[in-house]
Amino acid sequence: MNELVAVSGAEGFIGSHLVELLVAKGYQVRAMVLYNSFANRGWLDALGPATLDSVQVYPGDVRDARSVLGFITGASTVYHLAALVSIPYSYRAPASYLDTNALGTLNVLEAVRHEETPRLVHTSTSEVYGSAQTVPINERHPLHAQSPYAASKIAADQLVQSYHLSFGVPAVTLRPFNTYGPRQSARAVIPSIISQLAAGRHIVHLGATTPTRDFNFVEDTAAAFATLGTAPAERVVGHVLNAATGREVSIGSLVRMIGMVMGCSVEVSEEEDRLRPPASEVNRLVGDSGALRALTGWSPVHTLEDGLALTVKWMSEPAHLGTYRVDEYAL
Repeated sequence: MNELVAVSGAEGFIGSHLVELLVAKGYQVRAMVLYNSFANRGWLDALGPATLDSVQVYPGDVRDARSVLGFITGASTVYHLAALVSIPYSYRAPASYLDTNALGTLNVLEAVRHEETPRLVHTSTSEVYGSAQTVPINERHPLHAQSPYAASKIAADQLVQSYHLSFGVPAVTLRPFNTYGPRQSARAVIPSIISQLAAGRHIVHLGATTPTRDFNFVEDTAAAFATLGTAPAERVVGHVLNAATGREVSIGSLVRMIGMVMGCSVEVSEEEDRLRPPASEVNRLVGDSGALRALTGWSPVHTLEDGLALTVKWMSEPAHLGTYRVDEYAL
C-alpha cells in the first residue's frame, strides 16, 4: 500500500503512536512537526528506522495556513492532532491555545476544503464535557468548559461541525477520554506518580485524589483514530464519537494501583500543588463509547491494569529513566 495519509501533531504522545500504527498498516505518512531550531522531531525520533522509512517529516505550523495547505496536499486522510494540551498552562497563556487549537483547526479545515481531501479525522477531548452531569457521558452530554484549554477545544470542535454542515467537509471528530501510556508527558498524572514512586518519593505532586477519570491506553486510542480514517463515510462522517472504556477510577485508587504494579508502598502527601484553580476541577469523567463501537467495531484491547504494567515497564527502561524528572510537574 502506497496511500499517503497526513498526521498533524505527529511528534507528540498520541501522534507518534498513530504514525507507528499507520506505517504498520502499510501507509506512507506525512508527519507535521512544529519547527524548532534544534531539529528535534519529538517522539518521532524514538521510532525505529523501519518505521521512519515510510514517514515524510514535514516541519510546519498549523497556525500558518500556507504551511497547512502544503502539508495536506495529496493526502487521502488527514488526522488532525496538533494542539496545545496542558490544562494548567492554558490559564497562563490562553491566547496561545486559541491560536493553535481553534485557528489551527480552521486552517486545516480550509486546506481540506480546498484540496477536497476525502477524510478529516479531528481530535477533541473529554475535557469539553466538564464534570459529568449524567453518567456515563455520551456525545449528547452538554459541553461545559472549565478551563481555557477546554474552551479552545470546544471552539475547534464547533468549527469542524460547521464546516461539515456548511461546506460538506467530510470530517469526523474523535473525543478520547484520558489517554496514557509510553511517551506521555511528565506533567500527566500517571507518569508523575510512576516517576515519584521510582525515585522513592512520597507522592506530593498530585492534587485532589477524589476526581475520577476514564483511562484509555494509548494504543487503543491510536486504533480508534485509524479506524475512523477507514470506516465507511456514510457511517462516521459528520459524527462526534467518544473513545472510552466506561471504567471510572479515582486518582487515589489509581495511585494505589500503580503502587501495586511497582511493588511499592504508597504514601500521598497532603500537599496540593497540582490543584487547578477554584471551580475549574473536573470532578468526574467516565465515558460511553457505544456509538463508536456500534459504527466501527472498535473496542479497547487493554485493561487499565495491563496498560499500567506496560507503562511502568517502558518508563523503567534505562533509556527512558532520565526523561522524567520528579521535580517538574506543575505544567
